[in-house]
Amino acid sequence: QVQLLESGGGLVQPGGSLRLSCAADGIGFSSATMGWYRQAPGKQRELVGRMTSGGTTNYPDSVKGRFTISRDNAKNTLYLQMNSLKPEDTAVYYCQVTTVVGVGYWGQGTQVTVSS
Repeated sequence: QVQLLESGGGLVQPGGSLRLSCAADGIGFSSATMGWYRQAPGKQRELVGRMTSGGTTNYPDSVKGRFTISRDNAKNTLYLQMNSLKPEDTAVYYCQVTTVVGVGYWGQGTQVTVSS
């Protein structure tokens, strides 16, 4: 059974930083493509960043230069370092995994609130 457990969300002031973690269990982590998505109230879920098994990353312009994805294959954990946070970054952040055979899984989400 695949499990993705996100942590690290919370309340932060504008300009601050947070690091999200996603611990994966039950999948071939090192061969999977992994990513982070977010969904704000009343909006569609959107990609925040993605990393392939080979380490290639891509980010939308809205977070490029501020957010960084990394992965620790030994710990089966994906990270999202978020710097220079803005109020518009407020959303529920989800970890997503696509296995080598193309099956996708989602975590339960973690709330990030950027507010003074």
